[in-house]
Amino acid sequence: MEYKAINFSNKLSMFSDHWKPKVIAEMNDYQFKLVKLKGEFVWHSHEDTDETFIVLNGKLRIDFRDGSVQLNEGEMFVIKKGKEHKPYAENEVQVLLLEPRGVVNTGNEGGNLTAENDVWI
Repeated sequence: MEYKAINFSNKLSMFSDHWKPKVIAEMNDYQFKLVKLKGEFVWHSHEDTDETFIVLNGKLRIDFRDGSVQLNEGEMFVIKKGKEHKPYAENEVQVLLLEPRGVVNTGNEGGNLTAENDVWI
């Protein structure tokens, strides 16, 4: 068996689209997803699961109906299940998401920013 590390920079160089998470690994029923974000997303929530944002490069603001959190490179934040939120990045930000397999990026909101699920790179 060959053991090989996953290199974030190499994986991030494989795509350029925004708001389209790409799966790079699984642990039990959880997926590690890389995504590039730029601009404003939609208000949404995930009723059945928490969602973790880990900023690899850039800055990300996550808005809530009652405030916001600013994440800088090397920081993370866990959004509790059912909490409505809206990510925003003035400039491109590269993020590692950790969430259960099958989670839809727009929650129940749908729309043109809904990404295809379970896309591996």
